[in-house]
Amino acid sequence: MIVRSFKEIEGTDRHVKAASGTWESKRIVLAKEKVGFSVHETILYAGTETSMWYANHIEAVVCVEGEAELTDDETGRKYTITPGTMYLLDGHERHTMRIKEDFRCICVFNPPVTGREDHDENGVYPLLTEEV
Repeated sequence: MIVRSFKEIEGTDRHVKAASGTWESKRIVLAKEKVGFSVHETILYAGTETSMWYANHIEAVVCVEGEAELTDDETGRKYTITPGTMYLLDGHERHTMRIKEDFRCICVFNPPVTGREDHDENGVYPLLTEEV
């Protein structure tokens, strides 16, 4: 059994800040736990825009605080995401988040991330693996 809090991982290697400066993520469950998924608390900052494409992962996101506009870059469809709203990128959709107020969410990734990932020039997380 593993028990840990987001508070205790602040400032550790599990607390990742994007090179773009648009978000930070506390990765509370990672690939090294060997459970088949990872769990993160991510904060995207008000007034920012982040384009993403999880070509190698499926992501589910639940908003717990804030507001954002989610655009499906493939269809142009826009969604308002507020607390209690979930979105699932089950088709590896390219998407853009426009953050209206600091947006805190809980994210689940499959396959799990290692904790070292950041978006590349295409908005993709590379598919990294843990050394055995």
